[in-house]
Amino acid sequence: MSHDPEVDRVAHLLKQASKATARALQDRLAARDVAYGHWTILRVLWQAEELSVTALSQRAGVAKPATVTAVQAMEQRGYVTRTKKPGDQKTVYIGLTGRGRALEAELVPLALEVNEIALHGFRETQKTALRKMLSKLLDNLEQYG
Repeated sequence: MSHDPEVDRVAHLLKQASKATARALQDRLAARDVAYGHWTILRVLWQAEELSVTALSQRAGVAKPATVTAVQAMEQRGYVTRTKKPGDQKTVYIGLTGRGRALEAELVPLALEVNEIALHGFRETQKTALRKMLSKLLDNLEQYG
């Protein structure tokens, strides 16, 4: 089976860019004593009132056991609560505490900073084009992958 060096190169560059941006954000989060895995879950919860563990796992793109482990640690830190609804004692729902919600104002700027660094030197038209191309790439992989 032959490989197309250009295709392999695109996949490699995407992987490296993803790792580099994740590492840059991870370093900034660690300086504030927030785990990268908690960031992933917080981002989802900032957009939702509360979610079941299953829904949270799906939206965060994290395996359910890893989500449960992260939620336990986040509950100990005072970021989230775990509750059950009357009449449904099986499903556990995860919601943010005031402390967890307050982290949004502190942590989102870190992600924006990483994006700014990653896109430094790009013209606005290039940034727009890059976003469109990456969105199309994802759509293609979801449709045909």
